[in-house]
Amino acid sequence: MAQTRTGTVRRVVSLVPSLTEALAATAPELLTGVTDWCSHPPDLTAARVRGTKNPDVERIVALAPDLVVANEEENREADIAALRGHGLDVLVTEVRTLPQAFTELDRMLTRGCGLARPAWLGEAEDAWREVRAEFDVRAVVPIWRRPWMVLGRDTFAGAVLAHLGVHNVYAEHAERYPRVPVEELNEPGRADLVVLPDEPYSFSAEDGPEAFPALPSALVSGRHLTWYGPSLTEAPGALAGALRAALG
Repeated sequence: MAQTRTGTVRRVVSLVPSLTEALAATAPELLTGVTDWCSHPPDLTAARVRGTKNPDVERIVALAPDLVVANEEENREADIAALRGHGLDVLVTEVRTLPQAFTELDRMLTRGCGLARPAWLGEAEDAWREVRAEFDVRAVVPIWRRPWMVLGRDTFAGAVLAHLGVHNVYAEHAERYPRVPVEELNEPGRADLVVLPDEPYSFSAEDGPEAFPALPSALVSGRHLTWYGPSLTEAPGALAGALRAALG
């Protein structure tokens, strides 16, 4: 059910799939434009404005939104500057930890869009407040192959895994998404587990685990690992289930 608006925002373009889902769950009538990558909910009818890294600026301007919502990692500074150059109000979120996710979602929805704080946001906070570190394992977390790239320092996905007791081997790396040869990832004693999300690279049972023959592979939903929105409510159970299945 849509929440009562207290501000003047009537038209929103979202350049982030997570934020699109959050708005769709709170006040779907606000969504005027979304990226081609915005897949949840599947029945979105808003205009498509290309991708997160190559938004159609002229198309967005023509949609005349009251607000554009973006993210400092998913969207390019040049595109944000171009939109602001056309006089559009752009709210840029920064989400690298779970507390930040809840704070920034609240800021976007209540202060940015003038909405009442949605019930699902409180439910998501409660779900993570009850999480205990069930595991105590070291993991490598590839996000791409050809070339192999992994989670490094200061990432939201790494923070999510840490809450569950999964320690990212590359959490102290100088880069946030370093390129690491698969031979290094497989060095004996480096990790107890490999975590393979289905986005941004679509790892699957047939594409990924074979590269790590000595490690158990946890195939996880990228939406539950990397998205900050309504999926946060079910993420603890979904991720823990996948980890249990891999670790036996």
